[in-house]
Amino acid sequence: MGPLAGFKVLEVAGIGPGPFCAMLLADMGAEVIRIDRTTDTAANPARVRTDISRRGRKSIAVDLKQPEGVETVLKLVEKADALQEGFRPGVMERLGLGPDVCLARNPGLVYGRMTGWGQDGPMSQAAGHDINYIALSGALHAIGRKGQNPTPPLNLVGDFGGGGMFLAFGIVAALLERSRSGKGQVVDAAMTEGSSILMTMFWGMRHGGGFSPERGTNGLDSGAHYYDTYETKDGKFVSFGSIEPQFYAEFMRLTGLDIPNQHDAKAWPELKQKVAARIREKTRDEWSALMEGTDVCFAPVLDIEEAARHPHNVARKAFVEANGLVQPAPAPRFSRTEPEIMGPSPAPGQHTREVLTSWGVPDIDALIASGAVKQV
Repeated sequence: MGPLAGFKVLEVAGIGPGPFCAMLLADMGAEVIRIDRTTDTAANPARVRTDISRRGRKSIAVDLKQPEGVETVLKLVEKADALQEGFRPGVMERLGLGPDVCLARNPGLVYGRMTGWGQDGPMSQAAGHDINYIALSGALHAIGRKGQNPTPPLNLVGDFGGGGMFLAFGIVAALLERSRSGKGQVVDAAMTEGSSILMTMFWGMRHGGGFSPERGTNGLDSGAHYYDTYETKDGKFVSFGSIEPQFYAEFMRLTGLDIPNQHDAKAWPELKQKVAARIREKTRDEWSALMEGTDVCFAPVLDIEEAARHPHNVARKAFVEANGLVQPAPAPRFSRTEPEIMGPSPAPGQHTREVLTSWGVPDIDALIASGAVKQV
């Protein structure tokens, strides 16, 4: 069992980074109960099955508009270690499930909250998505090529890196602190602030004069010829990250180029053209055969299906087939408490009776009859 085995977490169902956070906790062994809406039970089963971010949990369906439904959740709160939610500030309070109410029922509860802008501040009630949060944090401005618009890095930086992962980290940190104090607390994870802290190294470089605000002109943002992707003869791409002198020397040796002025930023645009012309002389597989495993700091640019088949990822079991679906394996690894995928993505309301019984909630038949909860 994973390192969080024995911990009980309630996930108030949401989208994107919320389920991702719950998946991380479930992969690490926590018993995560997803609280779906009763209306969610009409969801397309095929879509639910392939939503891998829901994996490893059990689902109950609750009508939070009914007092009996709210009270059912509060009974679960009494026995939970943590609760996580991802609504706009004030929504959980209006439902009667805000942190004050929950902590009154269970003073040891860790109450994890995730929003784009944070629980307060002038933007806290505004709608937004990943692209907006990382725009405000300064991260988006730095991502892209010179002379082009900023490039949205999917929704990895705000939603999943700055949001879901920071909420999971915050919940685990608060649980560790509770082991000393015996007290729960609220975790306020804002995607804007999470993506800001991911930029810490670049703040340091900026203060030291080593990072220009002009996009695409720095060593790590596609400005340098030795740190970029290049198109190959067959229309695919390879990546280089030959920063250190010894790695750059290998880059030059294996490409057959002779470019001594590695850090002459003014020459980078011209040097990139030279490298691009050389890389177009071979296919991606030919460059891979020549460079993979060397100290060039090289890798072919793979799509997600190719990534699952790459020999290194296969050897590491970085991707697994679980419940009929190929998917990323739990990470990170542990030497003793090995994490695992705890089960498939549940249908909303699939485990209502089972969970309420095992958590000691009374009068389950009456709750189902009233519509406060639903079993499918």
